[in-house]
Amino acid sequence: MSMKQATANKYRPFPVVDISDRTWPSKTITKAPIWSSSDLRDGNQSLIEPMDAEKKMKFFKTLVDIGLKEIEVAFPSASQTDFDFVRHLIEENHIPDDVSIQVLTQAREDLIRRTFESLRGVKKAIVHFYVAVSPSFRNIVFKQDKAAMIATAVKSAKLFAELAAEQPETDWTFEFSPETFSMAELPFSVEICNAVLDVWKPTPQKKAILNLPATVECSTPNVYADQIEWFGRHVNHRDSVIISLHCHNDRGTGIAATELGLLAGADRVEGCLFGNGERTGNVDLVTLALNMYTQGVDPKLDFSDIDSVRHVVEECNQLSVHPRHPYVGDLVHTAFSGSHQDAIRKGFALQKDKEYWEVPYLPIDPSDIGRSYDAVIRVNSQSGKGGITYLLEQDYGISLPRRMQIEFSQIVQKETDRLGLEMTSKQIYDLLDREYLQIKEPVQLIKHRLQEENGESTVRLEVNVGGKTEHWHGVGKGALEAAVSAIPTNVEIMDYNEHAIGVGSTANAAAYIEIRMDGGRSLHGIGIHENITMASFQALFSALNRAMQLANKKVF
Repeated sequence: MSMKQATANKYRPFPVVDISDRTWPSKTITKAPIWSSSDLRDGNQSLIEPMDAEKKMKFFKTLVDIGLKEIEVAFPSASQTDFDFVRHLIEENHIPDDVSIQVLTQAREDLIRRTFESLRGVKKAIVHFYVAVSPSFRNIVFKQDKAAMIATAVKSAKLFAELAAEQPETDWTFEFSPETFSMAELPFSVEICNAVLDVWKPTPQKKAILNLPATVECSTPNVYADQIEWFGRHVNHRDSVIISLHCHNDRGTGIAATELGLLAGADRVEGCLFGNGERTGNVDLVTLALNMYTQGVDPKLDFSDIDSVRHVVEECNQLSVHPRHPYVGDLVHTAFSGSHQDAIRKGFALQKDKEYWEVPYLPIDPSDIGRSYDAVIRVNSQSGKGGITYLLEQDYGISLPRRMQIEFSQIVQKETDRLGLEMTSKQIYDLLDREYLQIKEPVQLIKHRLQEENGESTVRLEVNVGGKTEHWHGVGKGALEAAVSAIPTNVEIMDYNEHAIGVGSTANAAAYIEIRMDGGRSLHGIGIHENITMASFQALFSALNRAMQLANKKVF
């Protein structure tokens, strides 16, 4: 079944803003906005099971630790629970001196009075009221004209001023939202906001907040940015006003709308951690902040331990953060694709010599937000040699030569196809151990004796061949060449590499050899031993046994 063309006709395209000389497209975000968390109010009211006081307090402390200086804590006139939480914060001195708590109220006298009562004794507070201004709310919900809506807003603004004057010990900030701003006529939004400002008379030293919500996201982000720029040009007392954004995510573009709104002149952002909120959620403060961080802008928020923040949010909201959520999801720094893994591995290898972060597929250094590199590369049936190589290097110090990477990746691919599952680095190492290090049939090296004289090496090998002990003798320019000459069949060395694993007296040597036996297919072997000569001999016999098994050759 598909959506019928005729059905789409009941929707109308959103009108654009007449602003031909817009300036925001050529601007760049160069500093952090004022941040305001609405997790404890907007976020909380959207939960299936709202937070209790204990969870709210845990969440509040986390927001303080992150560095939020403005935290919306409750809708105190809406419930006794919210009222009591505000009182608990104040009476138990949980609010740092540099933090303003914010509360919300509807534009009704009894609710406004109850709200101010909840704040008695607080040092700093933002008191916020709203009036819905869009045509659909005026005509459908309230059945009032524009004049009536303005009258309501002015009456509430006057009551704010009166009640604040009764508590002069508190540092008050007033906030007004023309709710549903995103769906309203811009001239009317400016008109009602100017009417409120005429009552409050803000100054550059004592600013008022005008919050312009995308209560319902109903246009592309560029139109919202145009709305913000147009509003900023026409509102009175612009130097005494903080323009705040409060974007929801109905179209899935809340982040973009907020970023463009900041380019268009906004000063402040309200949102929730990881995008919780009504319907599709409020804008995600974490993503916004880290987007700025990856552009070299200090967001003034601390997400250096992002996993602990996520755990608190998940516990308090009882909602899981999606594994693909930007920056914080369990899989967002993980590559399964072979080509991605190879690019990331090469980027890490070169990063130590670079001034700026530049690793393919990783827009942020995971360690900057407290994430380890352990899960950056994970191996499944889609993975390639780069990922396998990276895990062996990081966890076991084993650096496979390029052609051996190709050979071993085929073995791993076969195993992941068989299992149908992801493989851990330990499983990959165990497979390497089984296929290369522990392969001792049909020929097993028992012991050797090496003599070097006048630049010539002589080696005597005691081996077990098919259950029988044999002694082989060879001469060459080096120990490995001598050992090859001792083998009673044609073996040609195609490549040889070695390196140390670890440092100091406990270091081992790793040797990798590629041989071709009797003109057949070239195969690799590995040896790991504290003695480099022994490691190279182990690698030789590892490759020899693999070649003999492939050729189904039991004895010489």
